[in-house]
Amino acid sequence: MDLDIVFLGTSGSGPTAQRSPSATLVRRGGDRLLIDCAEGTQRQLMRSSIGLPELRDVFLTHYHADHYLGLPGMLKTFGLRGRTEPLTIYGPRGLSRFFAEQSGLFGIGALPYPYELRELEPGDELDRGDYRIVPFAVRHRVRALGYAIVEPPRPGRFDVAAADALGVPPPRRGDLQRGAAVELGGRIVTPDQVLGPPRPGRKLVLAGDTTPAESVLEIATHADVLVHEATFCEDERERAAETSHSTAAEAARIAEAADVAMLALTHLSGRYSGGDVRREASEIFPNTVVPRDFDVIEIPFPERGQPQLVKGGALPAREAEPVSSPR
Repeated sequence: MDLDIVFLGTSGSGPTAQRSPSATLVRRGGDRLLIDCAEGTQRQLMRSSIGLPELRDVFLTHYHADHYLGLPGMLKTFGLRGRTEPLTIYGPRGLSRFFAEQSGLFGIGALPYPYELRELEPGDELDRGDYRIVPFAVRHRVRALGYAIVEPPRPGRFDVAAADALGVPPPRRGDLQRGAAVELGGRIVTPDQVLGPPRPGRKLVLAGDTTPAESVLEIATHADVLVHEATFCEDERERAAETSHSTAAEAARIAEAADVAMLALTHLSGRYSGGDVRREASEIFPNTVVPRDFDVIEIPFPERGQPQLVKGGALPAREAEPVSSPR
């Protein structure tokens, strides 16, 4: 099952010539989860190799304009295209009131397709069968959430030689792989006799806007990828604290303490280059990357390798290759 992160907008409070404001697309198999929808998000999707998909889920981290201004236009575009599929918009408490206010302002009250607003609290979970979406509290100037994508452990590898030795016929092996014992001529063969140790699932944590928070550290422990804001560098640490944002060094300390595999820094102020931010963070946590718009992070299962940044991986008509060195 493929899992990756497409960075559609990586700047801070406003767009720059190189970066759009906050928007991130998580792709897992056929699922598409849009996290925040800043100004210009639908155009970023249209510029990419993805196009504008019929999204079923949009998740807002909070209600600052640089995280939602692209949503009204995208909702209207869906209507103009004749959409009939339902859409669910998730966000922290206050979503219904916020949406009622914005509907009048932007004229999105009468959409020609069904949509649902779902307010989430820290600790709520959305069960998607073979993975969970877990909202968690962060520390920002307003009520805000981060989101974690969490897969359960997977069964261990099937030992064909052990199954052969136990005389398990091929039609019954699927039962063992699914965790059920099978009876063979009065004998019981259990899954632990033919399966290796359980293999870990993957965990992706997107913190949104936040000052350093214990809640982020807790949920990010042993994550494959932590996507954390780095609005400032240490030269503006006081400003970061005043505005409930983080410096690159602070985000790196969270990643180090959480023992994540990769740290991806976003929400950069226009006063810094990606190189500035990466240099500060990598002194503390070496496996730090600072994605640009249209970069992709691929997250394989742990036994197949480490997460990799693909430069321009969501750009059309371009051969993008994984890079082993962070930037």
